[in-house]
Amino acid sequence: MSKDTDPALYPACEPFAHGFLPELAGHQVYFEQCGHPQGLPIVFLHGGPGGGCHPQHRQLFNPRTTHAVLFDQRACGRSLAQSALTANTTDDLIADIERMRVQLGISAWLVVGGSWGGGLALAYAQAHPRACLGLVLRGVFLSRPPDLQWFFQDARQCLPDAWAALAQALPQAHRDHIGNYLYDQIQTAPESTAVALAQAWQAWENALTQRTFTATTPAGLSDSAKETLLAKYRLQSHYLQNACFFPPDGLLPHLQGLRELPIHLLHGRLDWICRPDSAWAVHQALPHSRLEWIDQAGHSLFESAMTPAVVSAIDAMVNRAQER
Repeated sequence: MSKDTDPALYPACEPFAHGFLPELAGHQVYFEQCGHPQGLPIVFLHGGPGGGCHPQHRQLFNPRTTHAVLFDQRACGRSLAQSALTANTTDDLIADIERMRVQLGISAWLVVGGSWGGGLALAYAQAHPRACLGLVLRGVFLSRPPDLQWFFQDARQCLPDAWAALAQALPQAHRDHIGNYLYDQIQTAPESTAVALAQAWQAWENALTQRTFTATTPAGLSDSAKETLLAKYRLQSHYLQNACFFPPDGLLPHLQGLRELPIHLLHGRLDWICRPDSAWAVHQALPHSRLEWIDQAGHSLFESAMTPAVVSAIDAMVNRAQER
């Protein structure tokens, strides 16, 4: 089913306002406001790192009852950067979220994020718990060493043919440390090599997301497509090689300040990108949270079982916040 016509989504809409945060450290961060200006404030944190917001993301939110703020993180989507990797850390993104909240005159908002956006949401809420009305987190990514080991190495057990295609793009000597090799080469290798490796990474990621694989020859790319692909995976490499700039001991030991905050976790039992263990670990650290397993769903927000569950969780959290 098309994302645009999914009955679980609200009707397509356009922002009632959009613009950029004032430039800071060479970055201009794009944001847009959707729904009702007097509705319950919500901020949406997209995945990646290196992703961006899309029009379908607006459709997660009831336009009559919510004031949804969506933004493209530094050097992502419509945001502009003089140097994409300079002044681009999790702390910088957290500061941008706060600048945006203050600029828009919002005292506190519901935070919604998925995948990398779920990890960023936890980091933001830990830093600014009083700015949060609650969290809705889908397929949360914690960037722990076992999470990266799973993605680049251990997930081969799910799709051995797809992993073999990824491994063939690398020299034999580096196939036991795929992540480290990709991080380095996508940043430093000549463009032709970096593009080929980024295409192999993207194909592996798509296979895990879709839980299927068909061997194909990588398509030729236009210059603009190469630029877009490399920008995404160079930024993602920058974050992953730094464990997403989370604390050295990870996020989990630092979540005590969220024990009074309403939190709804959703995770697909078939998620081969972010292991279900991630949601379980957050739930164990925050036992008051609600953990909802989505059967027959993987990592994608727009799977038929996941979309209605996420929309329902957001609506329930909005209703709860409005009743307080």
